[in-house]
Amino acid sequence: MPIEPGDGVTIEYVGRLDDGTIFDTSRREVAIEAGLAQPADIEPEEYAALSFTAGEGEIIEGLDEALIGMSEGDTETVTVPPEEAYGEHQSDRVREYDAETFKGMVGQQPAVGLHVQAQNGLHGDVTAVKEDSVEIDFNHQLAGETLTFEVEIVEVRG
Repeated sequence: MPIEPGDGVTIEYVGRLDDGTIFDTSRREVAIEAGLAQPADIEPEEYAALSFTAGEGEIIEGLDEALIGMSEGDTETVTVPPEEAYGEHQSDRVREYDAETFKGMVGQQPAVGLHVQAQNGLHGDVTAVKEDSVEIDFNHQLAGETLTFEVEIVEVRG
């Protein structure tokens, strides 16, 4: 039965960046091999098939649309451009804060790579620490990236 909007769908997938780097997967063994997880650290519910309702915006738009018409047992490689995934990288979402203000807001010293949550709920990563300022990028970490998914349709529930 081909997938239609509103159907329940379960997939196994491997997500890659343009350079081949795996950024996400539902397959435990792939996660271990790619260095995304260590066997001892994996919880039972991690790296399991993904279930969602097609056409409801529960997964990124480009992947959701590409699955319509596929059937249980199908495998496909789907390429999703940034505008159908996490959007283009927006320079206005990169903000600079006074170092003292940052320490007051976050409660710790700034460090490149530190993940922070702003009072308005936005999540960001510290990308630069200068003598008197801290730069935080509030773009999604996959913004601007073309994503490629190797997908297997495990189940379709109409």
